[in-house]
Amino acid sequence: MADMELSSLGLDRRRVLLGGAAVLASPFLLTRRAFAAEGGSPLPLPPLVDADGSQPVTLTARAGNHAFVPGTRTPTLGYELDYLGPTLRVRRGRSANIDVVNRADDQITAHWHGAHVSGNMDGGPQTAFDPGQSSAARFDVHHPAATLWYHSHVHGKTGPQVYHGLAGFLLVEDPAVPHGLPSDYGVNDLPLVVQDRSFDSAGRLVYDISGMALMGGFLGDTICVNGAVTPVADVPRGLVRLRLLNGSNARFYDFAFADGRRFHQVASDGGLLPAPVARSHIALAPAERAEIVVDFSADTAPVHLVSAGIAQGGMMGGGMMGGNAGSGGAIEIMTFAPGTAPATGPATLPASLPAPPMDFGAPVRTRDFRLDMHAGSMIGSMFSRLIGSSGSIMGINGKSYDMGRIDAELRAGETELWRISAPMMTHPFHVHGTSFQVVSRGGQRVDPATEGLKDVVVVDGRGAEILVRVDQQADAATPFMLHCHILEHEDAGMMAQFTVA
Repeated sequence: MADMELSSLGLDRRRVLLGGAAVLASPFLLTRRAFAAEGGSPLPLPPLVDADGSQPVTLTARAGNHAFVPGTRTPTLGYELDYLGPTLRVRRGRSANIDVVNRADDQITAHWHGAHVSGNMDGGPQTAFDPGQSSAARFDVHHPAATLWYHSHVHGKTGPQVYHGLAGFLLVEDPAVPHGLPSDYGVNDLPLVVQDRSFDSAGRLVYDISGMALMGGFLGDTICVNGAVTPVADVPRGLVRLRLLNGSNARFYDFAFADGRRFHQVASDGGLLPAPVARSHIALAPAERAEIVVDFSADTAPVHLVSAGIAQGGMMGGGMMGGNAGSGGAIEIMTFAPGTAPATGPATLPASLPAPPMDFGAPVRTRDFRLDMHAGSMIGSMFSRLIGSSGSIMGINGKSYDMGRIDAELRAGETELWRISAPMMTHPFHVHGTSFQVVSRGGQRVDPATEGLKDVVVVDGRGAEILVRVDQQADAATPFMLHCHILEHEDAGMMAQFTVA
């Protein structure tokens, strides 16, 4: 589907009151691009930091000043860096050792997204801490090899904090289980966080969730990778592993290459697949990850990574919008420039991979979770938000998030079947503290061998079913979250919390 034309919503209170119904019937609108951000600069690579040594690694959240394009800087946030954070690497069987320090001007957390950790180490909204304070992350790494990430998770502020840069990669290695994949960080193993951002006429970041940006989630009009606008990455002529993270607040992507080439997916959110899976495109919702391996051995010209022009899920139960990413509606993500030197990594992919076990067993109970837009009071709630009063417009099972309420109580090690529904639009549904197995999505059964373990599942009007087993404990003081990962929906109350005993 072609990318939506961007237009300025520009709503004041009077216009909303006179035309609220028309606004809700319109496509999701974006802030008009006011700054021509030219891409093509070299791909930035976040520094790789081992976070499982005897001495703690310091991760300082602070204000920064970042150049998304050369010559123009904008106020941002970052962990240690002006924008985003270093790539933290931990190893299975060892302990993470991280001190998170708050030098920002508001509360922050560091949520270890996808990590199998206890509730008190998860970094959820209950653990937010003030400027000048610090938090010690000490947890044993039980997770199999995987591409995870971290980001701030303060209730009501996750959207703007992640948008301005409080996020980074968390890579888990398992030295005991060789995989035979490219693994030279920054050379043939590249972390790529893809985000959409908007800028004003001076090149400063714009984040405005008035009007439909609150309903559908904020959509930027400029694609950035690792904090650079449509950058260029020098790669060897051989196999290259791309760790794709959809780090956008609300935008869905369907990645492909402009020349239509095939590649192999080797990992999903929760770790490696049992074997490489050949694909021509791969769709990722907000917070989803995928590791793919691309063969550049025969290339001498630049190779372009693109996406279908996807904004978000359709309203009223429609499926996730998609399309042919090689069509005229494609949007540019970044470019790869194969060099003259041959690759130093493996020349071929292994036939099989050491995937983590996916046998969850039979569920002992079933739970239903409905992702609500509160349609009956949506317009009134939107008015309240725009005129400055409180009041949530999103919820789960008819209830907006309440930090003092426990919505579900689980028992450690028990498998449950969760049925998730989304009556009004498509949502990426995330569960803290564990990985799950997708049973069905959109009314279709899912092959676990090609899906892998997940911590985010896309739920449209036809629903999804997942098998969930949580082995880590979480009490009422520091429960786990389940929520939509469109960050504006999460901030507006589409989140619940559960304990594990």
